[in-house]
Amino acid sequence: METSYAHALGLRGSLHFDAIESPALAGNPLGDPARRPVIVYLPPGYDAEASRRYPVLYCLHGYTGSALALVSARPWERNVVQWIDELIAQRRMPHAILVLVDGFTRLGGSQYLDSIHNGNYATYVVRDVIGHVDATYRTIAREGGRAVLGKSSGGFGAMHLVMEHPGTFAAFASHSGDAYFRYASPPAFKSVQRTLERHDRSIAAFVEAFERKHKRAQAEYETMEMLGYAAAYSPRSATAFDLDLPFDLESGELRDDVFARWLAFDPVQRVPHRAAELGRLRLRYLDCGRRDEYGLDIGARLVARGIRELGLEVRHEEFDDDHRNVGYRYEISLPALAAVLD
Repeated sequence: METSYAHALGLRGSLHFDAIESPALAGNPLGDPARRPVIVYLPPGYDAEASRRYPVLYCLHGYTGSALALVSARPWERNVVQWIDELIAQRRMPHAILVLVDGFTRLGGSQYLDSIHNGNYATYVVRDVIGHVDATYRTIAREGGRAVLGKSSGGFGAMHLVMEHPGTFAAFASHSGDAYFRYASPPAFKSVQRTLERHDRSIAAFVEAFERKHKRAQAEYETMEMLGYAAAYSPRSATAFDLDLPFDLESGELRDDVFARWLAFDPVQRVPHRAAELGRLRLRYLDCGRRDEYGLDIGARLVARGIRELGLEVRHEEFDDDHRNVGYRYEISLPALAAVLD
């Protein structure tokens, strides 16, 4: 299977579809599987050079994504696996292993946080996924041999993991990563509150109705997304759908106490207090399109400014595009990350 699908994608390297049983995700309240796919790209020559060890790039998908979605083929576009394969073939980056991590949940995504509601997705990445990869493949199994990158919620996850688990990765890249929640989140609040009203203000009733549908309205996707954030940032208990939202479900009034819990995870808020964790990194990379629908270009600017105010270097780029279909930015981040690793 690995050989045939790699061939279908036109890869010179190989793809391995592994599965791991994650103790960090076992018994989570949403009933999401603890057994997860881990997709591993090995560069050309890996099998022929039995003594060589390789740096590893860990790629995190965005909200509603999955590890399998990261290897899907689309006309006129390259996925991240095709990008690294092409860049290596053109000698624009050194040989490296690429690992695609699965962070999907029943609510659409985990934000790669440890949560009493979702399960411990940060621990799953840094302990279970990395542990499997280091035990199975010829990796450089230390901080200097690893980097993490992602787009959107995956970019947020990359920033979160380097700040929350220092010593795991030597570099990160965030493409259009979630940041500056004050801009990004509130525009959807009223639509979400109205949508939940139509389901008697019951989160469980909404989710069950959402799952039964074959086609969903945009407001319903926005609502599910907001619930995904709440499950990560403001869970109330380890019971499915027991969440605090940043507005009152009945009146719609904003709840500043809950939104403050969200802001505690905002990279813009966290960076000024993470000088030691960010300072040990070899590369801090952020980019975003100037027409990003969620205003995440503003978030990237503020994160970059905060890093510079710590006296640290950051590579920050803006480009003329919106939030969608910007995977071509991997052409820049993958070589930049690989260049700084052991």
